[in-house]
Formats: sequence, structure tokens, C-alpha cells
Amino acid sequence: MRVDATSLTRKAPDLVPGQSVPWVLPQVLRRRIQCRSELVFALAVSAFWLVVYNAAFWQRTFEAMWFPSMRAVLFLGSLAILVLTLQAILLLLAPTRRVLRILAGALFIVAAIGSYFASAYGTLLDKDMLRNVMQTDMAEVGGLITPKLLLHVFVLGFLPALLVWRVDLPKISWKARLRQRVVFIVCALAVSFLGMLTASSNYAVFLREHKPIRYALVPVMPVASAARLGVSRWKGARASVALVDTGGPVTRMAAAGGKPLVVFVVVGETARAANFQLGGYARATNPRLSNQESLVYFGKVSSCGTATAVSLPCLFSQFSRSEFDVDKERGHTNALDVLTKGGFDVEWRDNNAGCKGVCARVEHIDYKPSDENRDLCPNGYCYDEIMLKDLADKLGKIDRDTVIVFHQIGSHGPAYSERYPPQFEIFKPACASSSLHSCTQEQIANSYDNTIAYTDYVLSRQIEALRAAQNRLDSLLIYVSDHGESLGEQGIYLHGMPYAIAPRAQKEVPLLIWTSAGYAQRTRLNLECLRNSAQQPRSHDNFYHTLLGAAGVRNSLYDEKLDILKECRR
Repeated sequence: MRVDATSLTRKAPDLVPGQSVPWVLPQVLRRRIQCRSELVFALAVSAFWLVVYNAAFWQRTFEAMWFPSMRAVLFLGSLAILVLTLQAILLLLAPTRRVLRILAGALFIVAAIGSYFASAYGTLLDKDMLRNVMQTDMAEVGGLITPKLLLHVFVLGFLPALLVWRVDLPKISWKARLRQRVVFIVCALAVSFLGMLTASSNYAVFLREHKPIRYALVPVMPVASAARLGVSRWKGARASVALVDTGGPVTRMAAAGGKPLVVFVVVGETARAANFQLGGYARATNPRLSNQESLVYFGKVSSCGTATAVSLPCLFSQFSRSEFDVDKERGHTNALDVLTKGGFDVEWRDNNAGCKGVCARVEHIDYKPSDENRDLCPNGYCYDEIMLKDLADKLGKIDRDTVIVFHQIGSHGPAYSERYPPQFEIFKPACASSSLHSCTQEQIANSYDNTIAYTDYVLSRQIEALRAAQNRLDSLLIYVSDHGESLGEQGIYLHGMPYAIAPRAQKEVPLLIWTSAGYAQRTRLNLECLRNSAQQPRSHDNFYHTLLGAAGVRNSLYDEKLDILKECRR
């Protein structure tokens, strides 16, 4: 690229006292930049992306692959050439100069957003993370939009996108353009291939053992992930035209006593096992649950995914984590369908960003701020207590077997301090900002632990409501979180990392079960046996079968080996 000589001789506007930079900016953007060819433009833009936006990608690559040798140098050099050419080829898919500028400008915005979340939170924009973003609501998005993000996107996204339109590209015929691009793409791929051959063993390790690192590469991988998500959703939509019930007929196991059976399923949000006092955490984050009789805590439970969009439907799915696919699941019945088919009244109460399709065929209630519940919904989100307001009346009217699912907002970040009422700010000082980098590690941990203590309070109230109704109802409560959370360990925040490289904090979740005396007697459940087995490794794979088993419902998919309660029923 070269700057037009006329623009070089033009005097830059002088700043005078009181004159703002935004006033001068349009003057700067009036300058034209002459570019010799579209190929040079694509390579220059690609090189800029490679150097400026991909610090997280190169950091992870160096950590995984660097060792002092010529082979490592050759690998890193060839990788840089490969990425440079692939990004340039992506741009050169644009058929005209105008479309080329539009594509480059849009990708600058994508690169700015992707680089911010990769560097600030360690977040990688793979297919599952994009799915999670698409299924979130504006209140969640608002918690992530900070002044730092806006400034980053403005400087590294919006301004370069504007500058792209100041580049003059030469006018050539479509035949000449096609010829140039074909020659360039063939030569670029040949050079990249030769570079890969010189370090083939390193590429074998990198692509096989460190595949998730590629999702840190922007803007190419967010675009590729979006394309994969689009294809996956299209295939899922075609497959889900007719709902598949592979479980077949449902039977009910005979149970002693004539009381209605009530099952509370509480799905926690972003609660990690490492911060539960019940699991050995040093802080008193579970003071109420620790004193509950008939409660068993399971200390080694792994989640199905690291984001709600995957973990929540997987939790209720018939498929194991290794078999699960979000779009495939949409075409199959889930545990709630089986319970409905088995004669249960099923109700879903949602204080989060929706049930991700799990409650599509059952009664559901969504809690949103309103004038009537302003005391429990002050920040655009409601505290989880909102789902308990009519609970006593609901239990008093139940005369049939019933399952109620409570989908909590729980510990959803980054605005942890907005997830609990002020009186539950037990651990101080707490981080009061959604910009976690403006808080200390201690403040972040304090605000997160306050969310766990509040969840402890909400769960204890649900247990007390069931205990108060035990003269007329037999009851069971199961609590499990959808996934965990990173609080800055290794520089990683929030959740949603690719499962293969996600830290344990994002995959290890709490699970607890409480039973009324009537339920334990009715099902001959030995709680001491259950406590003795509580340290065995479990996962979300157990949930479908445990829920069906707890409700006394069976279908052809029920596997008693995966039912946590089965071995302790006498």
C-alpha cells in the first residue's frame, strides 16, 4: 500500500484548545489511501488481524508448542504464513470491490469483539458459545457490555472498518480479477503446504492434541463457528419436524401409600462445586443446608457442557454427553415428556434466559420484572426467591403426582452482585462491577460466594416448604448446576470454554438430594447407603435415569446402572 501524494502534502488539521478529537476524526478519515491491488489489500488486512487481534491465539500456541529448537521456529513461522493466507483467501471470496470492503469492515468488528472476550475472559467463540450467545436475553447481554468493551470495539473495530472505505482499489475487469485471485490462491496454498511439510510432526501434535486453540483465532474461527452452527441448526430443524419418542411405552412402579408424590428439580446456574461448603469448601457458603437432615451431597459430579445452551438440554436428554447434540436432541422427547406420559403434572418455572427447548411441551412460567414484584426484581433480573412466592399455596392444592422444575439465575456472571439481595452480602468487600478486571481476585471470590450463600437460602426454603406439607405429600428435591465458572484462575473468567480444554472449575458441579421421611419410607430408600456412595464419580449422564427412577417411571431407555438411587433402594 502507498499513501496518495496529494494527501501527504495536505496539512493536517491543528488541534486548538477546547477542540475535541471526535471533531478532528472526520478530517482524518477524509484522506484517501491508494492500494495497488486487491491482493495487497487482502494481505495487509490479514497481517493486521494476525498481529493486532490474535494475542490470545499466539499465547496459547506458544504455551502448547514452544520449545527451544529450530523445528519449533519453523512450525510457528509456517503457522503464521498459513493463517495469513487463509484470512486473505477469506477476504478474496468477495466478488467485487464494494463487497470486499463490506466484508473487511464487518470482519474488523467481529475481530474486535472476539479479541476482547478472548483476552478479557479467556472466552473462545466456538459453535457452542455462539449458540449460548444467540439464546441469551438482553439482560444477560447488558451485564457483559462495559465501557472497556465499547472502547475496544470502537478503536479496533469501528475505526478500522471506517478506514477500509478510505482505500481506493484499482478498477479491473472481472476476468482479470478472477485470474489474479486464482493464481494467488493456488500459489498461497502451495507455499502454506510446503511450510506445513517442513513441520509436519508439530502440526500433527497441534491439530490432534490442541484442537481447541484454533477457536482463539479471530476473525476466521467465529465466522467458521457461525457457519457450522447455521448448518447444524438447519439439519436439526429438518430432523425435528416429527418428534421421535425412542423410549416407547411408560410404566409406573407400584408404591406404598396413597399420598401424591412431589418432585422438585432445581437447576442451578453457574454454580461450581469448588465453592460449596457441603463439598469441603472452607467458607460457610451452605450454613442452612449443612444442618438439613435427610440431605445427601455428591462431591464428584461433572457437567455435560460448559454453557447453559448445551448443558441444560443435555441434562434432561436421553443421550449421554458423548452422544449428545443440541440440534439432534430437539427432535427427541426428553425426561419431562416421559414424566408427562407417565401421569405426572409437570411445571417449569424459569428465572433465567429460557429453558432452551426443554419445557416446550409442558406448562411453564417465566419470571420478569414488573411493578408487582419490584422488591424481588430490582436490576432487570429477579432474585430466585421470586419462584417461591406462591409455593405454599401451590403445594396446598396438589392432589396428583407432580414435578416442578426451578431454573435459577443462581450465580450467573459477570454481575455476581446482582444475583442476591443486599442482606446476603456476607463476604466483603464484594465486586460490584460487571467489569471483572476492575475488581481484585478477593472481591470477585466474595461476590461469587455470596451467590452460593443465597442459593443455600433459596434451597433451604424449598425444603422447608416440602417439609411443611409432608403430612399430605411425599416429596423429593434434586439440585444440580448446569455448569461451573472460572473466577480468574489462569486468567480465565466466566464459562463456555471448549470442553476439552475447559478448566475443572467450569465442569465440576454440585449435586444434592433431599427426601421427606414419607418418600424414603415409600421407596425404601436407605439414606446411609446413599451417603456412603456419594463420593463416587457421577455426571449429568446420571440425571435422566435418576429422575425417572426417583419418580417411579420406567421406559425402555431407563438404565438402572445410571440411577444414583437404585442401589440404595431396599
